[in-house]
Amino acid sequence: MNNENQITQGTIWKQILLFFFPILLGSFFQQFYNTMDAIIVGRFAGKEALSCIAGSSAQISNFFVGFFSGLSVGVTVIIAQYYGARDEKRIDQALHTAYAFSLLFGLIGGGICAVFCPVFLGWMQTPEQLIADSATYLRIYFGGMVFLLVYNMGSGILRAIGDSKRPLYFLMIGTLTNIVLDLFFVGQLHLGVRGAAIATFISQAISAVLVTWTLMYRVDGMRLRFNRLSLDRHMLRRIMRIGLPSAIETSTYSISNIVLQSAMNRLGVDVVAAWAALGRIDGLQWMINGAFGMSITTFAGQNYGAGKMDRVRKGTWVTLAMGAVASMVFGFLIITFGEPVFGIFTQDPDVIKIGMQMATIMGPFYWIFSFIEAFSGSRRAQNDVVIPTFICLVGICAVRIGWVVVLGAKATVSTLVWCYPTTWIVGGILMTVYYLYRTYGKKAYRVNC
Repeated sequence: MNNENQITQGTIWKQILLFFFPILLGSFFQQFYNTMDAIIVGRFAGKEALSCIAGSSAQISNFFVGFFSGLSVGVTVIIAQYYGARDEKRIDQALHTAYAFSLLFGLIGGGICAVFCPVFLGWMQTPEQLIADSATYLRIYFGGMVFLLVYNMGSGILRAIGDSKRPLYFLMIGTLTNIVLDLFFVGQLHLGVRGAAIATFISQAISAVLVTWTLMYRVDGMRLRFNRLSLDRHMLRRIMRIGLPSAIETSTYSISNIVLQSAMNRLGVDVVAAWAALGRIDGLQWMINGAFGMSITTFAGQNYGAGKMDRVRKGTWVTLAMGAVASMVFGFLIITFGEPVFGIFTQDPDVIKIGMQMATIMGPFYWIFSFIEAFSGSRRAQNDVVIPTFICLVGICAVRIGWVVVLGAKATVSTLVWCYPTTWIVGGILMTVYYLYRTYGKKAYRVNC
């Protein structure tokens, strides 16, 4: 281990930004190859194929992958805390427990999801003409789920020790591979949805191999060995105590989005295609928020482990300010320049018009979500996960689902989309009040490592 840890000693805003930009670029490339899937499939195979890879199937895959990604937060927090405390023995235990769990969950979970994906599509009231190709895409995608989970887990471990660059490099390689294979399978061989899924499968496998090799041979103070993989009960309980609430929160977000997607599906293919295109466009906003969230989780986790609580608090406010400003800028850009951007995905004027209607409603309110991301990330890094999770479940997910249920058959595009700004406001207020109470109020506390 290095003698000097800049995350616990360096200038706060610089350390957060040095950590933030590689994560943002990594998220950008993740979104970029998803977007390239959409662009290439939409251009070469039509709006029905676009809806198949970015509509119901995207929501289903996000649900299951999001659940595991939430669990991996537990690993990131635990290793960040141990790294800040210089506890190499426990870092090693957490590493091998996390990797064993990701392999097991990826193989078993991917197989189950591949078998039952047609059932999930039916539950979402996916239009009949989209079900067959959507199921094909999901079966291939889930067949490679173990690669995706191994990459996410390995990247989370590297970020926990302050290395956000190598995960970026691996993702860049996977992205370029995916684009080339998309053009070959979809553009040249005309395999449509199946070709896009195969390209994703291969690119994820390459990224997983690269991050695994790095953990085995290229990390100081940490060495992955397959013959030492095991599920240490104590360490698994620690990881699950932090990760499971985050997993439930993430998957419940997905459930609320699935409910909304089901309502969108009832409004026709044009609405589904517009919502799918908007999801690719405003994915950049969620990349920005997510990158700030991961940055404060690692920053706060390491400083928490080192006992530097003043840096934890200052870092949280710095992260909030930067995230809110970035989201405001993005909201302005999507409202001002959204129409030509939608044109990249489709030339259908009705789809573009519907997409801009959605963007105009959501754009002015993106910055509010920064409060949720910064405050919940900071508290999570301090082992405080239950109440922040409950706030997100009730203030955002439950309200969102209730909104769609109440609207029922009377739902329109605008009334459905308005549920997002509304739930951001509710969740942001609740999270802010809780953070201030626990951080500065009489009930402020430190949960021991």
